[in-house]
Amino acid sequence: MVSDRVGRQSLLLDLDDAQPTYSSGRPPPLSDDDLMREYEDDCAERTYARPSVSYDDFVGRPPSMHPESPHPQSGRRGTYSQVSGLDNFQPYSDIDDFPDDGQSMHGYYSSGGTVGDRLPSGDGGRLRNRSRVMGMSGGLMSRAKSILGMAPEYLEIDLPLTEARVGGSSQPGTGTGDWSKGQRDTRFSWEKFKFGFGRGKAGPSNLGPRIIYLNNSPANSTNKYVNNHISTAKYSPMTLVPKLLSEQFSKYANIFFLFTGALQQIPGVSPSNRYGTFIPLMFVLLASIVRELIEEFKRRASDKSLNNSTTKVLKGSSFLSTKWIDVTVGDIVMVESDEPFPADLVLLASSEPEGLCFVETANLDGETNHKIKQAIPDTAVFVSPYDLSGLGGRLCSEQPNSSLYTYEATLTMAAEGGEKTIPLASDQLLLRGATLRSTTWIYGVVVFTGHDTKLMKSATTISTKRSTVDRLVDKQVLVFVGILIGISFISSIGAYRTNTASSKFQYLFYPNSHAAKQFFSDILTYWVLYSNLVPVSLFFTLEFIKSCQASFINDDLDIYHDKTDTPAACQTSSLVEELGRVEYIFSDKTGTLTCNKMEFRECSIAGVRYTDEIPEDRGQGDVDAEVQNLNQLRENLKVHSTKDMIHHFLLIWAACHTVIPKRKSEEPSDIKYHAISPDEGALVEGAVQFGYQFMARRPRSVTVNINGRDDEYELLAICEFNSTRKRMSTIFRCPDGKIRLYCKGADTVILERLAAPGNSIAEITLQHLDEYALHGLRTLCLAMREIPEQEYEQWSHIFEKTNTTVSGNRAEELDKVAELIEHDLCLLGATAIEDRLQDGVPETIRVLQRAKIKIWMLTGDRQETAINIGLSSGLIDEDMTLVIVNEESLEATRDNIMKKLHAIRSQQQAHDIDLEELGLVIDGRSLTYALKKEMEVLFLDLVVLCKTVICWQADPPISIPGIF
Repeated sequence: MVSDRVGRQSLLLDLDDAQPTYSSGRPPPLSDDDLMREYEDDCAERTYARPSVSYDDFVGRPPSMHPESPHPQSGRRGTYSQVSGLDNFQPYSDIDDFPDDGQSMHGYYSSGGTVGDRLPSGDGGRLRNRSRVMGMSGGLMSRAKSILGMAPEYLEIDLPLTEARVGGSSQPGTGTGDWSKGQRDTRFSWEKFKFGFGRGKAGPSNLGPRIIYLNNSPANSTNKYVNNHISTAKYSPMTLVPKLLSEQFSKYANIFFLFTGALQQIPGVSPSNRYGTFIPLMFVLLASIVRELIEEFKRRASDKSLNNSTTKVLKGSSFLSTKWIDVTVGDIVMVESDEPFPADLVLLASSEPEGLCFVETANLDGETNHKIKQAIPDTAVFVSPYDLSGLGGRLCSEQPNSSLYTYEATLTMAAEGGEKTIPLASDQLLLRGATLRSTTWIYGVVVFTGHDTKLMKSATTISTKRSTVDRLVDKQVLVFVGILIGISFISSIGAYRTNTASSKFQYLFYPNSHAAKQFFSDILTYWVLYSNLVPVSLFFTLEFIKSCQASFINDDLDIYHDKTDTPAACQTSSLVEELGRVEYIFSDKTGTLTCNKMEFRECSIAGVRYTDEIPEDRGQGDVDAEVQNLNQLRENLKVHSTKDMIHHFLLIWAACHTVIPKRKSEEPSDIKYHAISPDEGALVEGAVQFGYQFMARRPRSVTVNINGRDDEYELLAICEFNSTRKRMSTIFRCPDGKIRLYCKGADTVILERLAAPGNSIAEITLQHLDEYALHGLRTLCLAMREIPEQEYEQWSHIFEKTNTTVSGNRAEELDKVAELIEHDLCLLGATAIEDRLQDGVPETIRVLQRAKIKIWMLTGDRQETAINIGLSSGLIDEDMTLVIVNEESLEATRDNIMKKLHAIRSQQQAHDIDLEELGLVIDGRSLTYALKKEMEVLFLDLVVLCKTVICWQADPPISIPGIF
């Protein structure tokens, strides 16, 4: 039975040319000899067991099927997958009409069913070779259909594992269902006609989960993944001349000169030299083409240098130097410190403890702070090439996509008594374009190569960009052409009247000719004569000036960064004049206006405010007005009535985060912290001041030194932070045996998840948050709850099941699972962190505003913090009138905007308001409503009247420029 499952699983991925297509009945068992014929010896020696139970749950095993029997009942037509026994797969081929006489396949099965045996008589020529379908869409006829646009949208065997069959479910025993609705449209379509060129739509290589075998190149090569060659070139040898000519003659001026030059070649029409227009036109075209070719040469040189870079690939039991272009899917590569990743990799192991590594993604998202990646514990132990050479298993990965921050996959490895399926996420993904930092080496398996990498998927195709000046010149050329036609027509009428009166001017010897023919000939003659209305030298000058401006930008010392020795680089000279036409600048706050270097300043715990500097008007008094020094916090931790809350508050600082400790010396307390988020780094370092020192992180535990005592907290689960949740939760089994959930996040999401009766310190904490925001400090709320053992067990089962799926929406499902346990929280307090402005920000903003450039700022902070940052950065001033939009619903947002717009226009007509002193402050939720289709015009009318727009608590997915 096991060999049966193994063989049929292998057949799903690799079928030899003579593999039959099953029509009905139970698939025959395969012997070891059959497997040897399918793979080479080194591939056949590896045994791949049946998919795990979690894998079956993922693909949707029918409830009626016994777990130990993956085959469907014999009464059903066997037109589905040979490995799963599910009803949601399509036939392997288009041929679904074998004679159901009970004998057609019987001879084949009775002979042993070996691969390579004879097919049923009469039907062998009708079967489609699946490997050819995988590689070339099936033979000559299928290729012809593909060229004519009649190919299927995708191959049915490669449907995503969670997608139901086309046309709905079929009736048991019939295998038909509503098949008419799912029939492929084979009619000819001009929209799909490709003339044999270009790439088709989605095919078998990019539908369904991607199965990658570790240390099994022959099995991976059968899937024909794209190679690791990348090209950012704009032209190819086939398209160079057509695209260059198409781009040049997309300009109306060049078409005008070409037409004029053609008229000059007609005898008796042109009053000037035959080459008087063609020669200047050739100079103009040559200047533009040379400029394009120089930029294309730079792109190709950069691509060639990158493709020929070297990395180390595991060959046998040692790493050999290999060019990037030769790296393939499934290869295990070694990347050393300060080297870029040659492809998208799944991290297996690293030189750091627990499989940690640090990555810089400046080339991907512009962020220079190091991000932390961590290998799963099951592979982190493979730290030598010899160990890696014996690593086996299969990786079920999502298909290539452009999402840089998400990844879903599972790794199935051999375990005691069977298999073990381990979920993989973005924490294990190393992207091409990123660089390894502060880590000696890492090992990773290649999952995406070349143009399948997330970097290349997110890159846009190089297109021809035309500046506003070019478009304006085109319009002016059309106007001049109209004037030229009018003048030529009037002049031809005058010439016609003169010719008809030739009896009066016999001494001029006018030839006798057909009047109408001569009239139209005169129009062309006058066209050539007056064609200087559009001077060809103007366009040559424009091309020359663009090249000079690009050179000036590259050599400008005012925009040279001396600290990193980085000059400005003009990537294209076609748009340099657009720099003078910028009207709007959209910016975020953190890392752009601010330094992104956080420092802990104040906190509020159990309604008590702790600060490093006590205001003169505040002191010991009522609870809601109590302000104490941070030094008093250490004393309160020992004897104060809120000491338990203080303990949990500081524990969240020290344990609920993604910070990685790295020892700087042999001294245990000499630790340097590497944080993805500067906020987390500031809190971890702040906790050290109060005796809570984060010491070590392991895959399933966190060690915190509390006043000289090392306490180990068992890490049960992490509900990660994202822009939708705006919070992070960590579940620990504490040293006292209790299970606790610690949560930190924005005040809006924490406060609404507090226990139903309310929290006694919530109102006081909100007052403290408002005060922190007025000083421009970044705030977080902290909360916790104790979880009963039974409740956690039930939730953990759901969490683990969701965490091991590869459905394409794992992150969304995990967010829903987190909601099940993040409730009835107990508010502990809030923190306040300072992020200072970068040097020169206020001066730069003032210069931009004097140039009539309007600036929009997005931030995730509270409204008061956003306004304070706007004041300190110079975006807004104290004399500016602020329009506040902060609503809960679409209707309320529409009414508010309409009311504010009406008031502004009324005051504008009465000359009671200066639009130069008008600023808009809007929250992220209201902005989401305002950008909807039915409101975007109304919102646009409002924002164009404002000098500055500040959006607070905005999510990164918001696309503001879309309304323009």
